Amino acid sequence: MIEKIINENIIFGIIIRANYKADGIKFFTPNEFSQQLGYMNRPKGYEISPHLHNKVKRNVEYTNEVLLIKSGKVRVDFYNEDKIYFKSVTLNKGDVILLVCGGHGFEMLEQSEMIEIKQGPYVDDKDKTRFESVSKNKIK
Repeated sequence: MIEKIINENIIFGIIIRANYKADGIKFFTPNEFSQQLGYMNRPKGYEISPHLHNKVKRNVEYTNEVLLIKSGKVRVDFYNEDKIYFKSVTLNKGDVILLVCGGHGFEMLEQSEMIEIKQGPYVDDKDKTRFESVSKNKIK
């Protein structure tokens, strides 16, 4: 299953659930996204010809993140650009999420392992603005 986290017609996240299955190749992001998220299911013997990726200058304004939940259960809280909370989703083992824009916070609902993929180079003091999380009694 594919889920899009949308607020005011803006995509904040795309989730590929662990049980998603389709034949062939499918990308879930528009071409203009600076991070692309896709899925491939190919039969035994299928070949992808050797290739190089060409050097292409790109302008990346925001850091996008892809998280793979290797184990456990994680709640993701979503915030708009004004740091206003609007929704939470729970990710389970095998789920993948692309965080596209806005703010986000996490709570580990179980002991959890995650693999994170994002653009670099990463500059901690310039890459993030931290803010107060939503109170537990307001989680949707």
